[in-house]
Amino acid sequence: MVQKTSPKPRGRPRAYNPEHALASARDTFWQQGYSATSLDDLSEATGMNRPSLYAAFGDKRALYLAVMDRYISVSHDAMVEALAADIPLEQALMKVCDFALARYFPTQADAHGCFLIGTSLAEAMNDVEVREKLRAALETFDHAFEDRFKVAKKRGEIPADSKPAVLAKLASAIIHTLAMRSRAGDTKASLRATAMAGMKMICASG
Repeated sequence: MVQKTSPKPRGRPRAYNPEHALASARDTFWQQGYSATSLDDLSEATGMNRPSLYAAFGDKRALYLAVMDRYISVSHDAMVEALAADIPLEQALMKVCDFALARYFPTQADAHGCFLIGTSLAEAMNDVEVREKLRAALETFDHAFEDRFKVAKKRGEIPADSKPAVLAKLASAIIHTLAMRSRAGDTKASLRATAMAGMKMICASG
């Protein structure tokens, strides 16, 4: 009697971890910039050969856009968590700053600023999709701040005539300053002091 064997599943299982690959690609783009990063660099960083990279993510640009999406998503989720309404406004704002500074000044590595600002500004000049993703990301971050300022206004943490949308852009501007100056060589301690002073002024002036 011939024993039947179970049919083998079709297709090959993934030989890579998508999150690990995106993180490795992110760090490579972050360190070298988009234009200076080659497919060979990405292949070495991710441990995937070129055909595997193409099959998983598409070309270099498609991989960069996927990394952008992931970075924006993680950053937004962290902002929403930091801006929780159960803590005082100034403390919540500083939690966002501390999260940003932790990313801009990684442990045991040189300061490398913000991935989004550091890599996308130059590309946004000539790439409409990168420009749109950057614009949408900045608006998303602004809205996260704005929602928290609306709560603060209702609670009386800021003056009744405050404009949450304006305050949100001011808070975002502080984060942008941290991103640029960290890459330019300012120290983490100096930038945290700047952030604290800036957020305190926003809370006080409304």
